[in-house]
Amino acid sequence: MALDLDIRYTRATDILYLRKWVSVPEVLYWFPMSDEKEIEDALRCWMSYTQYSCSLTAVLDGVPCGIATLFLMPYKKVAHHSLFKIVVDPLLHRKGIGTSLVRNIKHLAKNYFHLEFLHVEVFEGNPLIALLQQQGFYEFARQDLYVKNEGKYLARILLETAL
Repeated sequence: MALDLDIRYTRATDILYLRKWVSVPEVLYWFPMSDEKEIEDALRCWMSYTQYSCSLTAVLDGVPCGIATLFLMPYKKVAHHSLFKIVVDPLLHRKGIGTSLVRNIKHLAKNYFHLEFLHVEVFEGNPLIALLQQQGFYEFARQDLYVKNEGKYLARILLETAL
């Protein structure tokens, strides 16, 4: 059964949902932040990109349920690619929301910002990796022992796709 999902540009008020989602321990585990101050600093940076209309919010029944954001490069020499971040409400994982957001952020990156490549950084074991690979992303770099998370070292994996 397909969800009646809307995709719109992210609004400043969506930070309330983003904060709620990344504060869930099972979600926060996959991000580099570890406490409230780090979360607030990261969210302030993340949400600053909304002014460039490069962030999309998935909305289900009028309520935001996921956000994907391009972290645009400010320099012409590297403006042909971008890192992006994505998070989905943990209560709605595995419902197609992440897939829809990835497809839409790729479309926005290619057709509006004329990007050639899209990158994403994940930690080893992140369930998002399978979704990204289904959407054409492939691993191009790995840095072992990158993050120490709950006493366990995880590799940083960089994935990319050509647009």
